Order: sequence, then structure tokens, then C-alpha cells
Amino acid sequence: MNQHHSLTPAAELHANVAVPFHQAHAMPKSLYTSEAFLAAEQKHIFAQDWLCAGRAETLANPGDYLTMQIAGEPVIVLRDRDGDIRAMSNVCRHRMSTLLQGRGHTRAIICPYHAWTYNLDGSLRGAAAMNQNEGFCKEQLSLPQIRCQVWQGWIMVSLNPDAEDPETKLAGVRDLIPNLDMSTYTETYQESFNWATNWKVLAENFMESYHLPMCHAGTIGGASKLDEMICPEGTEAFNYHWILKNDSVPLALAHPANTSLQGDDRRKTWLLAIYPSLLITLTPGYFWYLSLTPDGPGRVNVLFGMGMSADWLADPEAAAHLAKVKALLDDVNIEDKGCTEKVYRGLLSGMASPGPLSHLERPNYEFAQYLASRIPA
Repeated sequence: MNQHHSLTPAAELHANVAVPFHQAHAMPKSLYTSEAFLAAEQKHIFAQDWLCAGRAETLANPGDYLTMQIAGEPVIVLRDRDGDIRAMSNVCRHRMSTLLQGRGHTRAIICPYHAWTYNLDGSLRGAAAMNQNEGFCKEQLSLPQIRCQVWQGWIMVSLNPDAEDPETKLAGVRDLIPNLDMSTYTETYQESFNWATNWKVLAENFMESYHLPMCHAGTIGGASKLDEMICPEGTEAFNYHWILKNDSVPLALAHPANTSLQGDDRRKTWLLAIYPSLLITLTPGYFWYLSLTPDGPGRVNVLFGMGMSADWLADPEAAAHLAKVKALLDDVNIEDKGCTEKVYRGLLSGMASPGPLSHLERPNYEFAQYLASRIPA
């Protein structure tokens, strides 16, 4: 392995995926710790691909909004007066203050600095004391629009005007799981947090279930067996695997009233990693997800949410089932935080080196291939 030490992180990445999967090792340490490599990721991945801003149903009414940062760019996502979800720059066209913060509801976008006021479509409605500036033209000062599409209930945003539509790019997800339509699920809980690990460590942690028996021994580890896990080949846009669950969490199984799911599909939990950073666990009864953005090499911003399928949500016991799953997932997150932060601390060690991958880590290798397809050597 030592011959790679003189290579740049990008060259190390390409060398890492140049070997076949059955000989593959975990990704080199520099890919997680290097500021230069993170800058390349921001430029070639986060500024180019589709990122998830959460679920469409959380912006239920015109004027409901959320804010996010994509590759350093402040973005507003809102439901406009026509009922459409759109995204735009979150920077005033006057002296460039950011406009909205967090989430909320507003009738107009008002700059906190000089009160320039924009409509929900981004057009400038009014600006006080500008009548003596001969170059001032309201029509030329709209907020720049950003691509935004709702795919299976997920709000997808991209700074790249040429990115392929999610509906086309991710058609394979619908083909893979035709009997679970994610647009029919409803988010019931959502929060944001920041962990002390690299975004890829957390993404890779989601992509493999090899860690479940140990890392999640206190929660879900016993509900799945390594010898029952299947890791098929993924696609250029996403990887996936599935786990067959026992009945220790009823909500993970098809609702008794559900007649469309048969056999193992009634107890199958799908784990979808939509590149670069939307990670969805989908069961017949509930979903949960992580949407990741880097915060420097050693920290990650996480949008976490969960929700239920329509038949379970309509169940009289829905609230009790939901509270149980919420408590479970809170514990699972604590376990994942511990494991992924330990990995990042280990990556900083001089004596550490990446080891060989298990057959249950095929998605991790495919993730490295995706990164290499985006980042030039």
C-alpha cells in the first residue's frame, strides 16, 4: 500500500477503484481528511448533483419554507402561491445579506438588512428609498432561481442547470421497488444535527449492514442476520441492499390490511443510497432518512427525518407504533454517532491503514467508484 503515499488524494481514489471488488480495500485516509479533496467534492459533486432538502409534505402551504447550503451557496426552498415547490438564492440583490434562516412560514421574503421585499416567486416587490437611483430597475433584481424537482415525495435541488432529471436518473429505484411508492408516505418527525465525522464515513456506514450486529447490539442488531443480507450490484446513480426483518418491530412489516405485498416483500427493509448523500431506509410501514452535507473534512451536517406509510398512519394504534419507532431510531442514531466518530478519530492515526472489504461492503466499493467517476484524478 505504501507506493500510493506520494499520490494526490484524487489519484489515490482512482488507484483504489482500479482493482476488482473481490480484491478491494476501504478508501484511503486522505479522502476523508484532506481539505483539498473536500474542495474537489464541493466543486464536482455537491455543486453538480441533486441534493435532498427533505420531504415535500413538510412544506404543506404557500409560504412554507426551509433553507439550506449547497457547496457554500445559501438556498431557499419554498412552496409558492401557485402551490409549486421552488428553490432560489437566499442572498439579497442589494448588499448581499442572506435573507431567511432555518424553517418557517412567510408571506414575503423580507431582507433583514434594508427591508428589500421579494415575492414568493423571487421577484422584487419593493425597495424603499431607491427612487433617486436612475439605474434601479425592479424587474432586473429577482432572486436567481435554482433547479428544484419533487421525486417520489423528496425535494431534490441542484445548482447544475444540466443535471439529468431525478425522475429519469433514478427510474431504477421505481423499477426496483414497484410496490412501495415513497410519495404515499408522510413525514412525521424531522431534525438536524452535526456530528464529528466525515460525510463519507456516515454515508458508508449507512451503505453496509455488516456493522449492525456489533454497533447496534443494543437496538436493531438482533433483528437481522449477516447470512441473510444481500448486496446486489447497484447503478451509477444509487446503490442498495436489503435485510429481512423479524417481527420485533411490527411497523417494519406490511400492515395486516396490505394485500399488495407478498412473501418476503412483507418483511423486507430496503436501504437505498442515492448518490451523493440521500440515504433512505424504506420498509412497508415506515421510512427514515439522512441527507448529508459536509461541514469541513471532520464534521457533517445531517438532516434526519422519519415517517409512515398511509396504511400504518391510518391505524388506530399509529401514535403508539410511531413513538416506539422514534425511540428506537433515536437510540440507533446514538449508536451510529459513536461508531462513525470513532472511525474518524481512527482515520487521523499515523498507524492506521485501510483494510480489505467484506462481500457485505459492495455498496461502499460502488460509492468509491461513483466518487471516482465525478472527481478527476
